[in-house]
Amino acid sequence: MILALLFSFLASTAWGQPGLEESARRVLETQCLSCHGAAKMSGLDLRQREAMLKGGARGPSVTPGDAARSLLYKAVLRDGELKMPPGKQEIPAEDVAVLKKWIDSGAKWAAGAVAAEPGWWSFRKPKRAAIPATTHSSRAKNPIDNFVFHKLEEKGLKPASPASRNTLIRRATFSLHGLPPTPKEIDAFVNDPASDAYEKLIDRLLASPRYGERWGRHWLDVVRYADTGGFETDAYFANAWRYRDYVIKSLNEDKPYHTFVKEQIAADEIWPDNLDLDGTYELPKSKVANLEKWIGTSLYSLGAFPVEITFYGDQYRAEWQAEAVETTASAFLGLSFHCARCHDHKFDPITQRDFYSLSAVFSGSEEREVPTVSRMGIYEYTRHQTRVVLADQLKAKLQRLDAAARKRAGAGGNGEKAEYTPAERDQRETLLRQIGDAYVKTPAPYAKANLLTHYAPVPETHVLVRGEYQNKGEIVKAAFPAVFGGQEIDDPGSGWFIPRRRKALAEWLASADHPLFARVMVNRIWQGHFGRGIVATANDFGRQGEPPTHPELLDWLAVEFAERGYSLKAMHRLILLSEAYRFSSRPNAENAAKDPDNVYLWRMNRRRLEAEAIRDSVLAASGALNLKMGGPPVVPALSREEFDGMRDMSQWPVTSDPAEHARRSVYVFVKRSFRLPMMDTFDAADTSASCPRRETSTVATQSLAMMNGEFMNDQAARFAARVRKEAGEQADVQVERAWRVALGRAPDPAEKKRAIEYLDKGELSKLCLLLLNLSEFVYVD
Repeated sequence: MILALLFSFLASTAWGQPGLEESARRVLETQCLSCHGAAKMSGLDLRQREAMLKGGARGPSVTPGDAARSLLYKAVLRDGELKMPPGKQEIPAEDVAVLKKWIDSGAKWAAGAVAAEPGWWSFRKPKRAAIPATTHSSRAKNPIDNFVFHKLEEKGLKPASPASRNTLIRRATFSLHGLPPTPKEIDAFVNDPASDAYEKLIDRLLASPRYGERWGRHWLDVVRYADTGGFETDAYFANAWRYRDYVIKSLNEDKPYHTFVKEQIAADEIWPDNLDLDGTYELPKSKVANLEKWIGTSLYSLGAFPVEITFYGDQYRAEWQAEAVETTASAFLGLSFHCARCHDHKFDPITQRDFYSLSAVFSGSEEREVPTVSRMGIYEYTRHQTRVVLADQLKAKLQRLDAAARKRAGAGGNGEKAEYTPAERDQRETLLRQIGDAYVKTPAPYAKANLLTHYAPVPETHVLVRGEYQNKGEIVKAAFPAVFGGQEIDDPGSGWFIPRRRKALAEWLASADHPLFARVMVNRIWQGHFGRGIVATANDFGRQGEPPTHPELLDWLAVEFAERGYSLKAMHRLILLSEAYRFSSRPNAENAAKDPDNVYLWRMNRRRLEAEAIRDSVLAASGALNLKMGGPPVVPALSREEFDGMRDMSQWPVTSDPAEHARRSVYVFVKRSFRLPMMDTFDAADTSASCPRRETSTVATQSLAMMNGEFMNDQAARFAARVRKEAGEQADVQVERAWRVALGRAPDPAEKKRAIEYLDKGELSKLCLLLLNLSEFVYVD
């Protein structure tokens, strides 16, 4: 008893100081060092006492013996202009009290610096959490369910009952294909007595090429894919589609995610090669494989850019490198670096120096249109290029003839009309025929792609003051952000050399030790299936983002992803086979009162289809859907009203083959300055920057487009023709077939009765249009 009292006394005196110091270190480690450790935000380093006393941009952070005058204490107290940590999350009151007591007692500090892992959760390496116990263990299909059920129990929520088989096949097919299941597929699954019927369904869906098209579209959102550059000029990217096809092919082949990422960042540096022939007309398979990898670097040729900035080389390089940094950070790190271009990030431990050190990784790299054929292929083209010269000469002759006619008309006061003499008219018609014949005989251009290549000498990278390309500050070397160690990339740094900086970046990003790499991607997969990620802000795992709803599950999935060789299909299968994915979407008033937004997944979220899935589903119902894969973008015809939004009709070159217009939406022309109206109406991705998640608006124009749009009425007529062909002319059979095709189920008696009565008075095409306008058609339970 006496000893206990003595120790208690010592703890409250200088004898007990080490305990207070340890507590203060703990608070600094967990609450402050992610920004004011290696990152040195605002120049402040809190890892050593001397650095604290020196302070940062705002002066000394600690005044020993006087917490009230110490900037550190006032900041964590959030009393005044400076509030730390930034954002929504405050330091617990007991930790604030520890810092106050420690500073007031003299801020004693043993020798040595604090060495701890980052305080912010997403900057720490994920660790496999123990699988929690649950009272619903009989329903758990895999460890995902243990985490979900455990959280529901913790929050006092009851899990929903399982969804019906009809619901499950429609949900899973849209999840993995973005298309509705056919009546035949529904019948086969619903009537399959096998205990593994659902597992077989998921395996079949993952094996289909439709999977790569669906999930390719998700990835294209993330990497801001488009076929044009945007802004007023909206330059056409003639080879962008090769990247789109690369993505779809990679996903269908289940290319490991870490390989997929490495190829996009640095395929040319990791797998250097040439396309020389090896004694035959065919490229060796190894070179073809490397070429396919290089297409991944087209990622960095797809940014939104005004052509005008190319007038100034320094400005173009600065803008291109900045866009490369922001896209890399958003897509692969799940972090926003944009603010750090002009100043240290206000919320996350990303300094302006970090931004330009990462920008230096891309210095010496440039986008270039390069042949994707051998030298022999190029020479085969140039051998016949005289035919192009001939066609161009004929075209020049026509232009001179037209210019002379315009000049003559202008002299006569009628400059708006071109006026030809009979002889000139005959000559013009002859020239047009000759030009057409000449161009038909010209050689087909050899294949090209816009890839990343190198140029020399490699320019130095400066911190740009306020982000202005003309206002150059200190020179920085290529390096990773300080919060992740700040390792510099070892190369000569400037002059004539072949950079391998992107290779270093790719290998660092895709390493097993990276805290964000696997987390960010498994969160994107989860979001694709549940409508909301475990971290709702899929591109922001920083302080301004939403915290994870199931942090232990997120880390378990990240570790599992790495251990399964970064197989995306394995993660899809794991998630879709969980009981949580199979929950019904039916509401529960008691649960809804506690968790109205279904944050803790007590039921499945009912979701509206994205723009592409709506269009593709309409085409599937009408029987018009063309499943041809790949190739240059399809430019479908526009209605007269839609053409009114086009400044220059040549900017929307409608594909000549009408059958192409019914291709899947992932292959449709993505023009940044003019989105296909139906896509725009239903919240298609904004392609100016990485799109982490589609918005879902409800506006009157959506109903107008679905009821009155030319596309919808044309497809309703096709749908009606399909129903007649498959069901004959008997009204009740037509109704049954129309319901089964559009909604995947039979009509109930009341629906059937009303539909037959409607057909007695109206057209089948109108009934089909009505079905395509039902909420049930555009929503998935």
